[in-house]
Amino acid sequence: MNSYDLIVRGGEVANHAGRGRADVGVKDGRIAAIGDLSQADAGEIVDAAGLTVLPGVIDTQVHFREPGLEWKEDLETGSRAAALGGVVAVFEMPNTNPNTTDPATLEDKLHRARDRMWTDHAFYIGGTHENADYLGELERLPGCCGVKVFMGASTGDLLIADDDGVRKVLRNVARRATFHSEDEYRLEERRNLARAGDWTSHPEVRDAESAILSTRRLVGLAREVGRRIHVLHVTTAQEIEYLAQHKDVATVEVTPQHLTLEAPEAYERLKGLAQMNPPIRSAEHVAGLWRGIDQGIVDVLGSDHAPHTLEEKARPYPASPSGMPGVQTLVPVMLTHVANGKMTLERFIDLTSAGAQRIFNIAGKGRLAVGYDADLTLVDLKAKRTITHADMATRSAWTPFDGFEAVGWPMATIVRGRVVMKDGALIGSAHGRPVRFQETLSA
Repeated sequence: MNSYDLIVRGGEVANHAGRGRADVGVKDGRIAAIGDLSQADAGEIVDAAGLTVLPGVIDTQVHFREPGLEWKEDLETGSRAAALGGVVAVFEMPNTNPNTTDPATLEDKLHRARDRMWTDHAFYIGGTHENADYLGELERLPGCCGVKVFMGASTGDLLIADDDGVRKVLRNVARRATFHSEDEYRLEERRNLARAGDWTSHPEVRDAESAILSTRRLVGLAREVGRRIHVLHVTTAQEIEYLAQHKDVATVEVTPQHLTLEAPEAYERLKGLAQMNPPIRSAEHVAGLWRGIDQGIVDVLGSDHAPHTLEEKARPYPASPSGMPGVQTLVPVMLTHVANGKMTLERFIDLTSAGAQRIFNIAGKGRLAVGYDADLTLVDLKAKRTITHADMATRSAWTPFDGFEAVGWPMATIVRGRVVMKDGALIGSAHGRPVRFQETLSA
């Protein structure tokens, strides 16, 4: 009789083979068998009857604020929210204090994460004018998921606005570089359009042209230098149409917020809680993003989890900071879109596991298949729950989706064969480890 460390038994497995009833057997943290394991035994059995077993959800854009901004979030609380939301791994952004821009600051984050983060993790190195010459070395450090560049100012002081700076970054990297694409020069010109206390002016200040102008510049530079780029949190219909013509060099991320919330209603209802960069936009742009989902132009979903306290968010616009939590709500919000027929479950899987693996060349993750890490997200596709502020584990303790009626809910999170969340409760202790990448296995 075969024996496993863990068997996930009786669920509907959704993976490369389609959807069907199967058990998943785990040995030494990896998937060892998929099929009928009714005659096998294991040290631990997870009853998945009535549940759908997905490849583990990977969130490739989060801001967990540690070090330096721990009153908003830290690596433990952020990863706690991730695990409760069905997320098995996160890629964390460099705009902390100090910024993550050299070997010492990256190593500091990896040290802070060890045995504190509930999920597996990797960290971006921030690209700057000062470190551009060394990015080829920095991007190969263990635990680094790649280089992140802010072309438009957002939270923090990382910024490369000029073409020469972006060109220098691209010339010095070999991996796919990741960009916040808004044109800083246009943003500067439009800052005086902000109406005090009126958040509906946010998408006027950071208008659609600011995004498309930057993205056109970025793609042109990528082609000139011959490098791959990843465009984060795309928000405009025009960018989707443009990037569709440049898929050989550019991959595309969208967020659940930009797919679900609309201006001006979101700003009128949520005020500062709806403020993020790039902004929540009007219905025509939301429809454009969904066309990008439907047509396969969008490659990945990221939450852009970027918490601030309610007190900070209550400052009158434009003194209020941009960013909102999202790592805990990514799965239920997007499964609700699945339930409503906006996208298929297969497309959800592609955007939350396979897409991340393709873009970042993750080693051993992103696929529910024998030999891969036993990263599994178990969901109840029929569960109806209301998302509330009170359920959020993030230190900021709020969500823009408070009151959202979700259909589909994460019921268990399994990271490398270890059950870290089940039925809304964390289990055991935090044992997240750095994600590995195929392009740096020999590093």
